Amino acid sequence: MITKVQKWGNSQGLRFPKEILKKVHISVGDEVDISVKHGKIVIGATAQVRGKYKLE
Repeated sequence: MITKVQKWGNSQGLRFPKEILKKVHISVGDEVDISVKHGKIVIGATAQVRGKYKLE
């Protein structure tokens, strides 16, 4: 898939089709990890950490 980097206010952004996000289990509002490896941008889901619960 080819897409364009777009200007949003003072930032730049990419739009992802719902089908792509579904395949990698990412939803709107989720945190993602962004890195550069071998000259390529890599975006992935972060490991979700569950909160600590107290049984009282």
